[in-house]
Amino acid sequence: MGLMRGRLVVVQVLVVSMLALLAVRLWQVQVVRGTEYVEAATETRTRDVVVPAVRGQILDATGRPLVRNRTTLVVSVDRTRLNRMAGNGQEVLQRLADVLGRRPTELRERIRACGPGVTRPCWPGSPYQPIPIDVDVTTREALQILERQEEFPGVTAEVQAVREYPRKGAGAQALGYLQPITQEELDRRDGLRSAFSGVDLVGRDGLESVYDVPLRGTPGMRRVQVDRLGKVIGVERHVPPVPGDTLITSIDARVQTLAEKALAEAMKGAPKADGAAAVVLDARTSRVIALASAPTYDPAVWSGGISEAEYQRLLSGKTGKPLVSRAIKGEFAPGSTFKVSSVSAMLRDGYPLHGKYDCPGSFMVGDRPFNNFRGIGLGVLNLHMALVKSCDTIFYRAAYEQWLRDGGLNPKGKTKEPMANMARAFGFGRPTGIDLPGESPGRIPDRAWKKALWAATKEDNCRRAKTGYPEVAKSSPSRAAFLKRLAYENCLEGFQWRPGDAANFSIGQGDVLVTPLQLAAAYAALVGDGKLRSPRVGWALVRPDGTKVKEIKVPVVGKLPITPEERAYIKGALSEVASDGTAAGAFSGFPMDKVKIGGKTGTAEVYGKADTSWFASFAPTDKPRFVIVAMVSQGGMGGQTAAPAVRKIYEGIYGFKPDGKPSSSVLPGGRPARALPVIAKDGTVSR
Repeated sequence: MGLMRGRLVVVQVLVVSMLALLAVRLWQVQVVRGTEYVEAATETRTRDVVVPAVRGQILDATGRPLVRNRTTLVVSVDRTRLNRMAGNGQEVLQRLADVLGRRPTELRERIRACGPGVTRPCWPGSPYQPIPIDVDVTTREALQILERQEEFPGVTAEVQAVREYPRKGAGAQALGYLQPITQEELDRRDGLRSAFSGVDLVGRDGLESVYDVPLRGTPGMRRVQVDRLGKVIGVERHVPPVPGDTLITSIDARVQTLAEKALAEAMKGAPKADGAAAVVLDARTSRVIALASAPTYDPAVWSGGISEAEYQRLLSGKTGKPLVSRAIKGEFAPGSTFKVSSVSAMLRDGYPLHGKYDCPGSFMVGDRPFNNFRGIGLGVLNLHMALVKSCDTIFYRAAYEQWLRDGGLNPKGKTKEPMANMARAFGFGRPTGIDLPGESPGRIPDRAWKKALWAATKEDNCRRAKTGYPEVAKSSPSRAAFLKRLAYENCLEGFQWRPGDAANFSIGQGDVLVTPLQLAAAYAALVGDGKLRSPRVGWALVRPDGTKVKEIKVPVVGKLPITPEERAYIKGALSEVASDGTAAGAFSGFPMDKVKIGGKTGTAEVYGKADTSWFASFAPTDKPRFVIVAMVSQGGMGGQTAAPAVRKIYEGIYGFKPDGKPSSSVLPGGRPARALPVIAKDGTVSR
């Protein structure tokens, strides 16, 4: 009996102790840490879902879509959540692969992080955002995932807008492409975290990059109630996203297609051609009407993740590096198209506008003869005919005389360098400032540049002067011997600006490099009002309902330092090139009585390669509305390859058949768009 009573006491003590412990714990939970647990409970009960904004369209000058959106069902995977599962979520990927008709290894490749040694497909974005693995699933596939969500944890299927390019590769380099924002970018710029929804993409090139912020819009937010399994059971709050602005460009899609086609045909006709570019500017405003580069590609390859093979193809020299825009990034010797700058330099240096100049077949520059084209002399010419017939020796003489006046090999004091300074006034040697990324500056060599180059290469040249080029000697002993002798000369006196350097400069050869866009901008200033402008592709930003946000102005960045009379004289000379000069063959049969074309051919020699073919033009010559420049790398003579390509663009713009008879015109009246297209509140566009 006493034993039983003792056990009962022990039990009572234990019960009281447990109740006391429970009371203390309850007090801790409700009082001491009550706020913390309330917040935790609330967190598990609600979720903030960022709603991405619809990215703005990119339209041409008449409202035709260059880049638009289409809605599609997208399946995405949360890699972080997947990797926390047993076997890194392999079972989930297997079930997902069965639904989508893919291999599990393919899905695993798509969600792995890009990095050194990792081939594409891979994920270049943040590991904490959903990774799209299929951007075009069927409704049936999406329902299989949504209706059995417990079998697909970390997997979502939802309607999203993806980029669509209705004109395929036309203007691809100018338009750009989208890629996920990387975690490094988010970490580096805190402000981006609030601007990105987690599934947004960022512009990586072209207009998509330059106008990324207004195109992207502002993401919304939806706070939802969920049960313990994560299933949505209600919506507490919804802030709708603000769609991105629409970018209206000055590009005309029809002219862009014309330019792309003309380049493709020009390259077919030149067996060694390895690239080409064309620029069409409004001669009065310097707005870009077309910007073409060949070879090109379809930017749709970026949608849903690009394969390693396709990515390497875009960067490969064997395929012509189609990702690179030769129109703004390609640097080439301009040949005789550059003479408009050189003749302007002569005029500023005191050479008479209406003087007479001897054009011999050869001219001695120092102790070396510099020949005219094919060594043919053309007699005594004025500057007008010097441009029409493209006499080289007149410019050699002027460049040599200026070089001597500057002190030759041993200048004293400040040199004038008229040709280099005039070239810079024409906008050469620096980026035009166009609203596209990655523009090349070109190169205008002078005495200071030569010294800087010598300082940077002296050590290597002196070493090569001793060791030679054994790697070249195996295939070409004569070439190796030439390079060794050149290295020796550059080691000793590579800092000197030689008379040959000056002579080559005057005709756009030697170390002179320009981009097709620079040349077009310079010609627009010359045949226009004399003002040098920074070309623009973007014309205006408007809201989806048509409200104008901003008109994108074309800034004036300089003025040509020649008089209106001198500009008119040069323009008059160029007006004869297509009818009676070096481009007459290319424009044979063109109805010059209806639309007269002016311009200048260029044939630039490149060591070890075929010549670079150029034609820089404007039309009509009396009141120019268009400036068109075409360049074909390894295309041969300017009048044989580039000029015919330009002719085809003019035929399309003005509505002429190759035989000169009327045809349908892509620009009725031969005028670029003068007013912005009207976007109604419902999003429809009227032209």
